[in-house]
Amino acid sequence: MNPLVHRTQVRVAYAETDAMGMVYYAHYLRWLEVGRTELMRSLGVAYKEMEDRGTFLPVSEVFCKYHVPARYDDILIIETTVDFLKRASIQFSYRILRKSDETLLITGSTLHAFVDREGKIVKVPSTLRAKLNI
Repeated sequence: MNPLVHRTQVRVAYAETDAMGMVYYAHYLRWLEVGRTELMRSLGVAYKEMEDRGTFLPVSEVFCKYHVPARYDDILIIETTVDFLKRASIQFSYRILRKSDETLLITGSTLHAFVDREGKIVKVPSTLRAKLNI
């Protein structure tokens, strides 16, 4: 198991809540993106730089289990880890917690393929593999 756990925070905006005062479910998917891009950035691998070099990471699979809803003005902690890195794919896992009481709100994962500009599968860049040390 990879010991790398990256944590970042976001605050729930009023516009991200629904008529019941809870965060609308699709916003969690955006926060998963924040988690993985910040994990990569913390390793010195910005998505933009990777894309400028011609490698992209489209989501091929997403899973999200909702445990407890977040609400307006909650500060959320997004914990992101790398589950595995294969020849041409990577899987991230996530936990989103409410900062004030560490309540687990969601667990999830995303699977990504490494592709070139034309959408063809490519190998994981060696620089990324070295930085992840997996």
